[in-house]
Amino acid sequence: MAKLEQNTRTVLEPFAEFNPSSSSVSPFRSMAISTVSDSQTLIYVGTESGNLLLLSLNPNSTISSNIRTHKNSTDLDDSKPKSISFLRYVSISDSLVSSIHLIVHIGKVLVVSDGFIFLVDSLLLQPVKKLSFLKGVSLVARRFRSAELESTNLVGDGSTSLSEFSSTGQRFLQKLGGGIRSNGVKIKESELHRDNNSIFSIVAGKRLVLVEFVLGGRVGRSDRDIDSTGGSFVILKEIQCLEGVKTMVWLDDSIIVGTLNGYSLYSCVTGQSTLIFSLPDPSSPPCLKLLLKEYKVLLVVDNVGVICNAQGQPVGGSLVFRRPPDSIGEISSCVVVVRNGKMELYHKKSGDCIQIVSFAGEGVGSCVVADEVDGSGKLVAVATPSKVICYQKVPCEEQIKDLLRKKNYKEAISLVEELHETMQPSELFPFIMRDPNRWSLLVPRNRFWGLHPPPAPLENVVDDGLMAIQRAIFLKKAGVETSVDNDFLVNPPRRADLLESAIKNIIRYLQVSCRKDLTPPVREGVDTLLIYLYRALNLVDDMERLASSENSCIVEELETLLNDSGHLRTLAFLYASKGMSSKALAIWRILARNYSSGYREETAGQNDLHDAFRNVVSGKETAAIEASKILEESSDQELVLQHLGWIADINQVLAVQILTSEKRTDQLSPDEVIAAIDPKKVEILQRYLQWLIEDQDSDDTQFHTSYALLLAKSAIETKPTCPNSEAGTLEEANIFDCGRNSIFQSPVRERLQNFLVLSDLYDPEEVLDLIEGSELWLEKSILYQKLGQETLVLQILALKLGDSVAAEKYCGEIGRPDAYMQLLEMYLDPKDGKEPMFNAAVRLLHNHGESLDPLQVLEVSGGLAAGASSIRHGQDQEDENGAKLQSLAGKHWPEEEPSLFVLTSSLHRHTHKSSQIWISPFRFAVAFSSWHRCRRLQPSSLLSVHTVIANGLRRCWFTVTALPSFFNRCFSSSQTENRSSDLSSLHSAVRNLKAPSIVVCHNQIWNSYL
Repeated sequence: MAKLEQNTRTVLEPFAEFNPSSSSVSPFRSMAISTVSDSQTLIYVGTESGNLLLLSLNPNSTISSNIRTHKNSTDLDDSKPKSISFLRYVSISDSLVSSIHLIVHIGKVLVVSDGFIFLVDSLLLQPVKKLSFLKGVSLVARRFRSAELESTNLVGDGSTSLSEFSSTGQRFLQKLGGGIRSNGVKIKESELHRDNNSIFSIVAGKRLVLVEFVLGGRVGRSDRDIDSTGGSFVILKEIQCLEGVKTMVWLDDSIIVGTLNGYSLYSCVTGQSTLIFSLPDPSSPPCLKLLLKEYKVLLVVDNVGVICNAQGQPVGGSLVFRRPPDSIGEISSCVVVVRNGKMELYHKKSGDCIQIVSFAGEGVGSCVVADEVDGSGKLVAVATPSKVICYQKVPCEEQIKDLLRKKNYKEAISLVEELHETMQPSELFPFIMRDPNRWSLLVPRNRFWGLHPPPAPLENVVDDGLMAIQRAIFLKKAGVETSVDNDFLVNPPRRADLLESAIKNIIRYLQVSCRKDLTPPVREGVDTLLIYLYRALNLVDDMERLASSENSCIVEELETLLNDSGHLRTLAFLYASKGMSSKALAIWRILARNYSSGYREETAGQNDLHDAFRNVVSGKETAAIEASKILEESSDQELVLQHLGWIADINQVLAVQILTSEKRTDQLSPDEVIAAIDPKKVEILQRYLQWLIEDQDSDDTQFHTSYALLLAKSAIETKPTCPNSEAGTLEEANIFDCGRNSIFQSPVRERLQNFLVLSDLYDPEEVLDLIEGSELWLEKSILYQKLGQETLVLQILALKLGDSVAAEKYCGEIGRPDAYMQLLEMYLDPKDGKEPMFNAAVRLLHNHGESLDPLQVLEVSGGLAAGASSIRHGQDQEDENGAKLQSLAGKHWPEEEPSLFVLTSSLHRHTHKSSQIWISPFRFAVAFSSWHRCRRLQPSSLLSVHTVIANGLRRCWFTVTALPSFFNRCFSSSQTENRSSDLSSLHSAVRNLKAPSIVVCHNQIWNSYL
């Protein structure tokens, strides 16, 4: 039996030994272990003579040695109770068995011997099959895929043809036989069972061949069926490889090989190779070990082991061995190496050697260590040339006890920290909830808490500990020594402090466990018990955060607890996370209703009133916000409309968000929603109709008309607040209504005007009836435009709103010349006792004079001359309209331009206060402009134009200094080719005047032009 040496701690202990008494047994050279069940482990041992032995081990039996049986040989019989037994053996070849590879999930074993691969069943009951499709095989490595990295799927799905991955030679075989040939057997591709867990890389000479082990379509998954039919290898890819490969592992997409020169990495996808590093010369043979617990690779250089990832990059510290190892294994957090009859255990993280075991003397020869193929980490076996020794992992609690007995506290703490990573969360469940409960059956039988009594509720554990302290205090007073620490006796801890500390530490552990890959039942227990513990310490924020996020809590276990403790918010979040919307909304409604009363009761003094009111508002808003989150995703129309009212009372914006949400799968019925909205909540109804029309492109005329009427009614009820605004003016449209809230970002009149212009689906007459008696003149003009009542539109734009630009633009939209004339008549005769709008009329003549008939213009303006006689010469007042025209002329048109403004400007420039004149600037501007434009008229028409001018002169008073300037301007502005006829016409008209001063002045200037 193996001998234990001085160790830091005892991780492995010898469990069983197989030592055949017959000297005819060939030396052992290879080994593999497979755990079949809790009561049986199979050990495969390859010999130098080419035999494969099968041993059976019962891990639960007592330790014994030399226990063997054989069906044919009496040399291996033993009548002692059995914990390890010899079952049978098969002959593979005449050469040594170099490696053994288990395909546990299909009950197959691959054996490499004499340059070939042999296939046997897991119980060695069927004949050995030699696979001859490859020769010169030296190494085989099975592919392992980590859970952290999405490696390439080399075999694809069931619909992918295997020929896509096979080599050229393999595809050639398919062309010849119509199927896939391997081992001399033809198999149809459709009959193959493909498995990503049965992919291997094979080194054959300088070739690296990637193959897949497949089963025939007619076989089942039982051992008998599989063995009766066997399987075949399908070549997926061939890669040129280095010569002299001694060791190989395959992790994810990386195949790492070792030669005497160094380590290289091959990509199974591209086939490209990369040198990881070279080995010194001389050095020990290369050695690789796949660490399944972490999915890392251990690369050995002499006596140094380097842990690397799948890309060949170092990811941890180095392990320094005492000597280069013969073989390497893995168990739990340790690496196991053997050489010269000794087994050493090194901790992966710290690199410390924590145990050394001697199992044979010096010079025993090459030894082999094997661990369980499933990576469970409970058993390792060591094979010398003549015997096999099995070692079992010592339970962690026993290791801790041993370390504490040795007073090695630092190592004990380190081991506890390691156990924190391996302990199952379900082991803590009994400390939180009393048995029996929903998760009682999840608690592992091999409890981690072997240092303590069986799991009991945390309160009981603390009470028992306090009772032990009290008992120790009593015994100490009686002079009896106890094992209780003196610190506890001098300063006994308080029960509340112990409970709080214990709960905090359990919470910390469970929080870390949440980030692990747990089974659904365990995750349910972890999340549910976290709520229990949060509530015990009143950690409300943590409790609500977990309940409102994606969780696996069991609602039935928490309803009564949270309801009784008053944590209704947490319960509401929990209901919502589980899709129990109705219950969650009922709680939020209760909370919103009770916030005000609760805060009023708590508010004692006047100084607290403001803070209390703010808290009430905040609490109600929070309840409404959380309820709206649920309703925005709900397609349950009845539920949405049931809770819409109280949310709207708190925040109308949230109500609108609920109704217009795009998150729900089925939208609500517009008619039902409109009927359910409180008529007093006008803004909500407006916003919902706006959403239907603008966002949902509704063409329902009823919706359009209702929306227009609601906007119009709100606009009528809105009173302007700006001091400079006047009712009925355009500026009023920019005033925000006082009562609007944050639902809308624009004033109601702006929204109304935009909608009236853009929509053609509402009833304009119905809207007009509503606003008929209001001052919404711009809105009326839009509606009259829809109805085609042009005259009313022009009257509103020109006379009510005074917007000459809009009036002229509308005339252009009408597209008829008579529209401009109609507008001019309105300017000159506004009715209702209003003064003529000379500025607007002049602007119209200047901008659109070419669209007007001069004779009609003269006819319209002729009646205005009578108004001039009411002003007598010598009146000391300004001509306001003339001043405006003069300013406008000087600003926009140059003086020398022969336009209608030039005359007005020159008249006023030559007017002095000492010789004040009054003249109708508009009338003379119109007359002069008409005269200037009627050059193409017949002489009779031209004479009538100048007669109007002369009559205008007669009806006004001019000083002697003003008339020459006027006549000079008239004569000089006439074009040369028309001057004779123009001047004659004007001369005839002036000569008939009964105003001597005008005639004299005119004659003087006339004679100067003759």
